[in-house]
Amino acid sequence: MSGFDFDVIVVGAGHAGIEACLAPARLGLKTAIVTTNIDRIGYMSCNPSIGGLAKGHMVREIDVLGGEMGLAADATCIQYKRLNSGKGPAVRGTRVQSDKHKYSAYMCDRLRNEPALSIIKGEVKKLILNKSCCEGVVLSDGSQLRARAVIITTGTFMNAVMHFGLRQVPGGRIGDDSTVGISNQLAEFGFSILRLKTGTPARLDKDSIDWSKTTAQYGDEKVFPFSFRSPKVLPLPQIACYLSRTTAKTHQIIRDNLHLSPMYSGIIEGIGPRYCPSIEDKIVRFADRDSHQTFLEPEGLNTNSIYLQGISTSLPESVQDLFLRTMPGLENVKILKYGYAVEYDFIEPTQIWHRLETRNIGRLFLAGQINGTSGYEEAAAQGFIAGVNAAHLVLGRPEFVLGRDQAYIGVLIDDLITKGTLEPYRMFTSRAEHRLALREDNTIERLKIDSERIGILSKTDQDKSTEIVNARSELYININETKIYPNQETLFKLAAIPTSALTKSVSLADLLRRAEVNVFHLQSFGIEFFNDPLIFEPVEIAIKYEGYIKRQNELIAQAKKFEELLLPLDLLYSDIRGLSREEVEKLCRVRPRTLGQAQRISGVNPSAIQAIMVFLKSKKSRQEAGFV
Repeated sequence: MSGFDFDVIVVGAGHAGIEACLAPARLGLKTAIVTTNIDRIGYMSCNPSIGGLAKGHMVREIDVLGGEMGLAADATCIQYKRLNSGKGPAVRGTRVQSDKHKYSAYMCDRLRNEPALSIIKGEVKKLILNKSCCEGVVLSDGSQLRARAVIITTGTFMNAVMHFGLRQVPGGRIGDDSTVGISNQLAEFGFSILRLKTGTPARLDKDSIDWSKTTAQYGDEKVFPFSFRSPKVLPLPQIACYLSRTTAKTHQIIRDNLHLSPMYSGIIEGIGPRYCPSIEDKIVRFADRDSHQTFLEPEGLNTNSIYLQGISTSLPESVQDLFLRTMPGLENVKILKYGYAVEYDFIEPTQIWHRLETRNIGRLFLAGQINGTSGYEEAAAQGFIAGVNAAHLVLGRPEFVLGRDQAYIGVLIDDLITKGTLEPYRMFTSRAEHRLALREDNTIERLKIDSERIGILSKTDQDKSTEIVNARSELYININETKIYPNQETLFKLAAIPTSALTKSVSLADLLRRAEVNVFHLQSFGIEFFNDPLIFEPVEIAIKYEGYIKRQNELIAQAKKFEELLLPLDLLYSDIRGLSREEVEKLCRVRPRTLGQAQRISGVNPSAIQAIMVFLKSKKSRQEAGFV
């Protein structure tokens, strides 16, 4: 490794940075992670929770591939919930509230104990560039660290400014400075740099809240850990959250003080998250509503700090004092930390490849909020993919890219690269056209081959995943092959369920497809299985939804024809007859990898896809005839 200090350097130690550094380190590469604050590795700057709808899917995908987020969430969970548990399996999502201090400590411990990983305290001021390749970083003290690949995961810290009403303070969050220099250097290199905004609510003193005026909200008793490697029983005590609401008086105070909000006074230029708006935004956008709910969430087992979900704000502290005390239970509340907004730079994500390497600078990867996303899970997913691909670049392996039909991670990255974003991107199940095939319960089957191919999981863990898949397969076969007949014994058992009698012999799979029948009913017909939802639940879902899943797989097979048709990176779209100027411009900017990706570019019409196909077929025919 002559001339290089490390194989891979990761800048930033948030959720993206953690996965980005662990992946190459676990593949045996000498890796460094550089952070300005070692005490805040994996720090939850906003909501102390992991998962949610679609986000929980990505946490499980990261886990099966060998990432750490799922294990950390399980180990530090203080309230577990399965969202949409009464709805179809495609839209169920796991969410856990974590002890934020234990979560950070867990991640810090994992990084410190990774043999090939070094943690370096420092601020990266600029990149070391050799023509159009990145070869390391320069720290604020002037020292240089050289590497074969660099991953930037600076979150909300690039040229970041915090807004407290009309007062502005440099920084990405309270207690941490902003990162200055990198985005300016990238802009000089031709990158399009834009601004986004996020926010956080006040933190409240637990002892100053009148809990009798709030409503307790408990977690689920039945738990499905994120990681198949985690114990079935969560290690920490489970606690309640509490529900309160804004009032008409709350709204009036906020409306009267909108001129003091940096968003409404024009100071903030960046666009905020559409699906996680500030309380000022909610009151303006939903003016007909006289109340908005909020959850009071403890930030840990051994802290008095309460997170006020859904009430992010950048109004001045004096206004926060007024409006918070109009909410039930908060009449005499003591505020430990006021809410504020953060405005920061991000890189327009159509400037990177699916492997998350930038197009303008080789060996430079971007992951997390720097690519315009919002959320811990979206960041971790990108960090993992960037870490694997940086490692593969160093090791001379092919790029690792997940398709939209394989994982929510594939949907996330393809959306960013193909469509870009002008607001913080958040993952939803509705973004995945193949969501019935991308369920939480079948994550191992979907990604097992890829996991084995990249080789981050230990052999013990791979063997465990094989055991799970084999047990599911055995149960599935038994249920499909076991038949029951309309005799007296069977009729008695069916009446006990209760479900209608049989008129002919059927398989137990046919019986299970009845709405009122569940997998436990099959035990009376001789089916033996592990009393483990990790085994029986995916099998039950696969059988009950078999017709829908089969149709989904047919659509995936059709879509793959377009996804497998690779487009030359040097294709001159201006030479293709039938493309509009706008289509040529967008195709040249995105440079789609496949015809399927070209199809998803906004503004590229079906006629353009046909024109590209005709052009490529004609070119191939000319080549075969020896004319090219």
